[in-house]
Amino acid sequence: MGQVSLIDVSKRFTLRVDGAVQVVEALDRVSFTVHDGEIVALIGPSGCGKTTALRIVMGLEVASHGKVTVDGREVTGCGFDRGMVFQFAELLPWLTALQNVMFGLEMKGMRGAELSDTATRYLELVGLQDSLSRRPHQLSGGMKQRVGIARALAVDPKVMLMDEPFGALDAQTRETMQQELMRLHERTRKTILFVTHDLDEAVLIADRIVVMREGRIQEIMQVPLPRPRGDLGRARGTKEFADTRYRVWQALHADLPTMH
Repeated sequence: MGQVSLIDVSKRFTLRVDGAVQVVEALDRVSFTVHDGEIVALIGPSGCGKTTALRIVMGLEVASHGKVTVDGREVTGCGFDRGMVFQFAELLPWLTALQNVMFGLEMKGMRGAELSDTATRYLELVGLQDSLSRRPHQLSGGMKQRVGIARALAVDPKVMLMDEPFGALDAQTRETMQQELMRLHERTRKTILFVTHDLDEAVLIADRIVVMREGRIQEIMQVPLPRPRGDLGRARGTKEFADTRYRVWQALHADLPTMH
């Protein structure tokens, strides 16, 4: 199982600006559930709270109000039931691709031959079987993100949290990685909460899209594209893709937020 629920989650930050104390409401009573095996995309303008929500789910931030649960158990900090992939892979530069994946497994307590075998298997899963001994400076941007995904998957989390993981890649590599994510999801059936700024990306990869504005949920919409999505290029040409993309655009540009 891998169900994630945000229940009435709020987050306030206290800042000091020019000597004055300012309270910023990053999230305001946000509630939604990501079901087991589902991909949910969070989309919205910069500063709308989507990355803050993801960090609270991971346990990197603490909610000011409300709670997050994974399979009914309240999140009180980081844990191996959740894996996170960042916009930049944040690999340890002195370690090889294999060693970077092994590092996460060692943190979980894995030792011996199983350690190397497991790391190798997950690098093979993301198509890097020929790059095990390369260090980060010898890898392209897309390859680094594959290592980051392998590292997150290797500890076998119930939930994958992805914070604009393809945002820094060129357009062609980004499309390749989106297709790769679909392939991995079909094989692993991991629950995924995915933050993006990109309308096309949200519609192509998600089962549902949570549109956020100013720390609140504007709308939650179902994506009618069928799975498996083996050909994202073909999906882009469908009426369902165009209609859903326009609905997301409308929600992002609506003058007034709707009730949720």
